[in-house]
Formats: sequence, structure tokens, C-alpha cells
Amino acid sequence: MNLSRSSGVQLHPTSLPSGRLGREAHRFVDWLADAGQSWWQMLPLGPPDRHGSPYKSASAFAAWPGLLAEPRAPVSREASISFRERNAFWIDGWAARGSIADQVRFEREWAALRSHASERGVRLIGDVPIYVAPGSVDHRAHPELFATDAVAGTPPDAYTDKGQLWGNPLYDWPALRRRGYRWWTERLRRTFDLYDIARVDHFRGFVSYWSVPIGARHALSGGWHRGPGRAPFDAASRALGRELPLIAEDLGVITPAVTRLRRALGFPGMAVLQFGFGTDDPANVHHPCNHPDDVVVYTGTHDNDTVRGWYEALDPHVRAEVDAEIDRYGVRERQSHWSLIRLAFASPARVAMVQMQDVLGLGSEARMNTPGSTGAWQWRLDRLPTAAAGRRLRAATQEAGRL
Repeated sequence: MNLSRSSGVQLHPTSLPSGRLGREAHRFVDWLADAGQSWWQMLPLGPPDRHGSPYKSASAFAAWPGLLAEPRAPVSREASISFRERNAFWIDGWAARGSIADQVRFEREWAALRSHASERGVRLIGDVPIYVAPGSVDHRAHPELFATDAVAGTPPDAYTDKGQLWGNPLYDWPALRRRGYRWWTERLRRTFDLYDIARVDHFRGFVSYWSVPIGARHALSGGWHRGPGRAPFDAASRALGRELPLIAEDLGVITPAVTRLRRALGFPGMAVLQFGFGTDDPANVHHPCNHPDDVVVYTGTHDNDTVRGWYEALDPHVRAEVDAEIDRYGVRERQSHWSLIRLAFASPARVAMVQMQDVLGLGSEARMNTPGSTGAWQWRLDRLPTAAAGRRLRAATQEAGRL
């Protein structure tokens, strides 16, 4: 993708004061535009699980009715029929569990939001989890596409020394190949009906993925298995007749093969400022001095602490390392979160993304998710951000040449 030098804010719609679309979401778009931001990034829009996680949704295609600003708006029979025809691949499976009328309502509200965002020069970035949830509509409707003897996870990482046992069904990639990867093509078709760009979560799973035997107590019992490579993306590109505007979430155990695939497909990767320090690795791709331009740099993702919470919890020697980098770039501010936002904005990365919590200078109490914990996904704004916060963000954006 030929991305211009720009910036944006990550905020899931559930974190708006009302937790819904409608007028409030439009006002947030206006705030982003006035603040000089080009992007609004959000988490998956599907129905969340009982813990509120949008990454284990009941459907990889359906939108969550809980986001509707007008859940009782009338829906005509003609509108329902039209929606069914345009979404024939997945809607029948969803109709056994949820309301088609709610999906029509969501389409109307979302189309209005996206149109308003386009008019204000703000584009929408979505999120595509690589896996579906166990027992989801997709899992039940297409059992032939999934493995029966193993589930998904990750090896030991920055979050846990036992790895992460996600428990999602793994794909039977040969079965998908025999069917021309149509399920992935339709998923991406739906994705681009909703967003201008989307982040593909756990991109490295297309090169190789961590497979954990069913019944294992933790992810250490797993091992690497070869993924399908570029084949699903090529199939989708051919079927959709377009290039795929995707960001590769290439975090975790990233091998040269993962980077080669990402670059061969033309997808920007990710760099996370919080991963750039305290590693004693001069080649750390997340350190500001090592950022290439073909990445999107984040102060932190939904799985990270806020930058203020992170900075305040650093060991003194790591904080000194961060401070030295802030001074080297000449972006020192009185408040640590603005220093770190400006450090991210100073990156050669084409796009820089900040969490809304970071713009507001909130601490760890505003963290969206801690992997492996319960009680996450609940953070919400008390009110929309102020014009003063927008002016401060616009000034930082302009100074970094991202306006």
C-alpha cells in the first residue's frame, strides 16, 4: 500500500461514552478530523464472548447488535431480502443464532458513519482475528475446514513463560486449499465492506502456527506447523479483483520468512514502542532507531498498558534508556505520555497510531486488556475528548509532518 505519512487513534466503539455508534461516533470522527488525524482504528466488530473479548466472537462475519444506537429502528422486508442476497455466504448460518434485522440496522448505521468519516478525511482501520471462536457460527457451519485434534496458541512470549493457550480451532489448510480458499476470500470481502484497511491479527500464523494438542493444560505442549503462505491472499485478490489493503500484525516470534512474506505481499508490518526498550538487542525492530518506513508504529496496542502506566512502572535503567531516546529525538515534554507520543510520531514509519488513553495521559487503570486475565475489555471514556486535547494532538501531528 502506498500510505502517506499520517497518524491516527485507536479506540474501540465500546469505549465511547455510550459504547454505541450513532451521533456520538460521528462526533468522535469530527474530533479526530479537527485533531489532524487520518485514521480511526478499532477492534473486531463481531459479537464478543461472555468476557467481552471481540477476538472470540460468535461470528467472523456478523456485527454485534450491542453497538446499535437505534436497536429498534424499523427494517422493511425488502431491506432484509436485499441484505440476505448480498451476504448469502454467511447470513443463513447467522440467522440460526441472531437477527437479520439487526444486521441490516448495523449496515445502515455503519454506512452513515463511514460516509461521514470519508467526508472528514478520516479512514477506518479494522481488525481481522486469524482464528474463529470454538463453537462459533463459522466453526459449526464449516466443520470440514477445521482441525479436530489440536487448538491454537503461542509459545512462551512477553506475556507468559508458558505460552498462551488460546483454544481456538485451527484451520485444516489442505481442506481450505481444495476449496480455493473461498472462506477466507468471503471473510476479506466482508472486511472491506466495513473498513478502508484492516489489520490481520497473528499474521505469522500464515507462515507457521503453534498447534497445541486438544486437552493440553498449557501451550508448552504445542509445536510449530507449516501454514499456507501467500496462497489465501492471492486467491482473495484474484476473486475480489483488487489489491488487499491489509496491515500484518507481525508481533511475537517473527522469523525472516514472516518478514519476507509480508513484504512480498506489500503489507506494512507493526512496531510497538513499548517493545523497543530493555532488551539489550541492538537489532530490536521495535526500537525507534530500527524502524523501517514500511511499518505502522504504535505507542501500544490493546494488549499493552497505557504508555503512562508502562513508563511509570519501568525499572530505572530502562526508563533512563527511554529518556535518552526521547532526548536524542528532541521530543521532551513535561508529561511523559506526550514525550512518548511525539517519539512515536518522529518515527520513519509511514503511519503512527496512538491509543486514546495515551492522548489523555491515563494510567494503568485505563488498560483495555491484559492477555490471560479476566475482567478486561471494559474501559470506557467518561466523555468525548476535549477540543484542547485535540489541539495538542494536532500540534504534535503537524510538527512530525503527519498532518
